[in-house]
Amino acid sequence: MRLAVAEIEPGRPVRTLTSDREVTRLGASVFSEGSISKEATDNLCRILRRFRISVEQHHAMGARAVATSAVRDASNQEEFLRRASEAAGMPVETISGIEESRLIHAGVQSVWPHPEERLLIIDIGGGSTEAIIAENGRMMAAVSRPLGAVRLKEMFLEQDPPAEDALDRLHGFIDEKIAAMLKRTGKGPFDRVIATSATAAAVISAINGIDRRTREAVDRKRATTAQVERLAAELSIQKLAQRRKRQGIGSRRAEIIVGGAAVLARTLRAFGARSVFYSIAGVRDGIIADLAARRVGAQLARLDKEQRRIVESMARRFGVDVRHARKTAELAGTLFDALKPMHTLPAECGKLLEAAAYLVDIGHFVSDMGHHKHSQYLVANADLPAFTAEERGIISQLCRFHRKSMPSARHVSYQNLSPANQRLVLCLVPLLRLADALDRSHDQRVDALAVELHPEQVIIALRSDADTNLELWAGEKAGEVFRQVYGLPLVLQTRK
Repeated sequence: MRLAVAEIEPGRPVRTLTSDREVTRLGASVFSEGSISKEATDNLCRILRRFRISVEQHHAMGARAVATSAVRDASNQEEFLRRASEAAGMPVETISGIEESRLIHAGVQSVWPHPEERLLIIDIGGGSTEAIIAENGRMMAAVSRPLGAVRLKEMFLEQDPPAEDALDRLHGFIDEKIAAMLKRTGKGPFDRVIATSATAAAVISAINGIDRRTREAVDRKRATTAQVERLAAELSIQKLAQRRKRQGIGSRRAEIIVGGAAVLARTLRAFGARSVFYSIAGVRDGIIADLAARRVGAQLARLDKEQRRIVESMARRFGVDVRHARKTAELAGTLFDALKPMHTLPAECGKLLEAAAYLVDIGHFVSDMGHHKHSQYLVANADLPAFTAEERGIISQLCRFHRKSMPSARHVSYQNLSPANQRLVLCLVPLLRLADALDRSHDQRVDALAVELHPEQVIIALRSDADTNLELWAGEKAGEVFRQVYGLPLVLQTRK
């Protein structure tokens, strides 16, 4: 069982907030009896409830819980998933071997990118082993076979140490499954071979003399195929007590390491690999990378369909140029996401910024003179279903300060906001002004924005093939307010 909660910010490395793991041997009863035992299920649900508390405490915007080989093979899979989902507070899904491979590859690439190399990635789990071929950052082929360390122990390794005929059967079974892998994937050459999972960590830790309690230190360490083969042979003739004393392996891992080490050694030899590197990445890193790529949770920062219909309808009613309003809302959303490390506002605040982008110009319907004040009044007194009174008040203040003066003690309606909402408005006003300025021509000349955060400045690059001189001029004026609020100069430039 593994948990990871991470923070994803544009232009920054993934930051892990918390991680947890616990060995359950969930598959032991599956591989011997065909179903997950009640004791194993009870234990796993206990762990899931602990994980659930951690996820909730960190207010995760998106989450995914997956089960792999042991659950795939369990006859009581449906009942298990029902209980596990209830304990986790989210759906627990069983994924295929190919999906597992995709997530492993995504995890390795997110933690240790290889954008131009040809890779072989080997993941030895409790129930299955995945062999993944990747080229130029893309997964090209993947095969999953029932060669997990727990499965092999239950099938072949009852005695301690294993009997010679049992080892012969074990090696024959492994070789048969690897031969089937090779038919699907082909052999090398590979620029690099990477092994993931706890079995690989134990093997490469033992070879490099790294204590299991500092296993992070083994990340990206190397072992030759000959070294892996030698260790696998030594472990196969040792008793459990001797294996437990091997540096880097650990007490629980020693119980199943014989089969796992044999799989790694024979896979490396069969694929023609001369050495292997360990990567700390795995399925959970792949899930996080995948959720980030899908922008799961980002919808919290955007108006839902009904809210967008309501604000767009109001904008039309007051004669707003809706194409300009949509572009302003789009640019404001991009700025909100990219500048999250600076404003640190909850995702839901992005909806209020987007709504204000649609409504800042409705005051022109009353008068062009001081239209921002008229926009404030109209929003504050409008019937805006799908928004609370508090949200409507914040949107009206954003409309009020989208031009001219910034909020101050003389602005009574602003002072009537709570301190938290005053800060919210103060942080969002520069973003709204920038978004409005970057479509100053109302011609949607800016296709997209690229935002770079630096310690000494913020760079905003306008992606455009059109003349953006007017947008750059207007953006530079808005940049002064940005500097006042965020304390950093703003640099605007155009890139094709």
